[in-house]
Amino acid sequence: MANDGYLPLVLAMVRTGILTYGGGSAIIPLMRHEAVNRYAWVTDDEYGEIVAVANALPGPIATKLAAYLGYRLKGWPGAVVGVVANILPTCVAMLLLFGVLSAIRESRVAQGMIAAVNPVIAVMMGVMAYEFGEKAWKGLGRWFAIAFGALAFVLLMVLDVSPALVVLLYIVYGAFHLRLVHRVQRAKRRDRGAST
Repeated sequence: MANDGYLPLVLAMVRTGILTYGGGSAIIPLMRHEAVNRYAWVTDDEYGEIVAVANALPGPIATKLAAYLGYRLKGWPGAVVGVVANILPTCVAMLLLFGVLSAIRESRVAQGMIAAVNPVIAVMMGVMAYEFGEKAWKGLGRWFAIAFGALAFVLLMVLDVSPALVVLLYIVYGAFHLRLVHRVQRAKRRDRGAST
């Protein structure tokens, strides 16, 4: 793990806590930038697994990601520092700016600024979804990726299954799939060793 001390953790969590707008899903790509690109605490694949598990657990995704990354870097004290650094600046800002927000709530300028941020969040989520889809395409193969994407769409949009249950289902399948892949690879190695 790069970057000793708590300062990088605090800076990453403060940045994601302050700059995130649009709910829990908006923090996922920002936290990914900090953890994968800026500090290289985890790989892209590891981050995808962390997000999947965090989505399956109850509670806000931001605090779960902050707690996990803090714990991974510095143990339990790091988890506490990560969560506090992620939520404290926003809590203070909310208290300080509550009166201002009440005064400008009806302002067309403020409403326009808020509306301008929504497409940016949509693009960030779209880019991240594309990158995860591309990895699924390469890792599982074209037909499996299409089938699993279609199945997720049907479960979430048509049957209205809870996202947590869908993520849990895919985690269970992923564990089975990895075990099957390892078994096939071992068998291929044994066959190659026997044929030589």
